[in-house]
Amino acid sequence: MIYGYIRVSTDKQTLENQKFEILEFCGKRDIKIDKWISETISATKKLNERKFGRLMKKLKKGDVVIVSEISRLGRNLLQIMGILNECMEKEVMVITVKEGYELGNNINSKVLAFAFGLSAEIERSLISQRTKEALARKRAEGVVLGRPKGTSKFTSLKLYPKRKKIQGMLEEGRSYSYIARKLRVHRITVSKFVHRMQEEDN
Repeated sequence: MIYGYIRVSTDKQTLENQKFEILEFCGKRDIKIDKWISETISATKKLNERKFGRLMKKLKKGDVVIVSEISRLGRNLLQIMGILNECMEKEVMVITVKEGYELGNNINSKVLAFAFGLSAEIERSLISQRTKEALARKRAEGVVLGRPKGTSKFTSLKLYPKRKKIQGMLEEGRSYSYIARKLRVHRITVSKFVHRMQEEDN
């Protein structure tokens, strides 16, 4: 099977340009797309939440995936490398139109995959190092890291605008679970708010 995969991140972008590029490429190579997979979804979504993730599970030896450019596959180099590695293990070829990559189970693909892998490792190391340096700098500047301590202002709480309604239901003898269902929040949220409300009254 030969699959054409096209993806955009938002509905303001168009899939047509990618499809045109792939069709033009296939026309020159006399390749026929057996099935198109298209989706409008951010690559930051987990792979199993994307149509491409479902396609990955179906791919088998000899299949071909054609994309307009390699960045359509994933959100970053690490994810793209994982996808390419899995395709190589399954002996599935990945063709990218713009870059001209033909990644399959051959020596050229393995050399390119090694280069990608090395780049990914360096990128991961640099990100880790930048994060550590930034945290160390903040500590040196006296910035307290982690979630801020202390209690939020009563007026800033989510249920504050509905306090009179909550008070009314409490006076009717309604349970926290009942109030939570009515307000479409978790019972614990109601419980915490009521305790805070009582503290404010006192």
